Amino acid sequence: MVLTAAEDDRWMHEALRLARDALAKDEVPVGCVIVHEGRLVGRAHNQRETLRDPTAHAEMIAITQAAEALGSWRLGGCTLYVTLEPCAMCAGAMVLARIDRLVYGACDPKAGAVRSVFRFLDEPRLNHRVAATAGVLAEECGAVLTEFFRSKRGREEAD
Repeated sequence: MVLTAAEDDRWMHEALRLARDALAKDEVPVGCVIVHEGRLVGRAHNQRETLRDPTAHAEMIAITQAAEALGSWRLGGCTLYVTLEPCAMCAGAMVLARIDRLVYGACDPKAGAVRSVFRFLDEPRLNHRVAATAGVLAEECGAVLTEFFRSKRGREEAD
């Protein structure tokens, strides 16, 4: 199933809603949804602080949900939407899960493993390729992150 730009925007808006939920919980505001044949099969926001788990990134939790929903660890036919460029751990999980496509919003110049710091999904030695589309609703995705980190800096300066 080929998704249109309008569908990409629709699903990224859902990921942004989840990022805002994370912001309200004082988590780094990253949201993720996974879609299979037009149906939402996984959704999450970062929960590293809540779960005290360094692997509790939005993508990791959503991948687990999608695998459960589809009854398989192989997530072929799925598109993963996330508000921030995935890190190396999450990019690796997408390859291992055989996700077909990644759509992300803001670039991550410090830890992005798709285009910014590493180009993990382009590694020819890996046994699976994930097609990537960058910059969908990038300004909105970046604004949520900026709001979070500004508030953190403001609290640190007040302490």
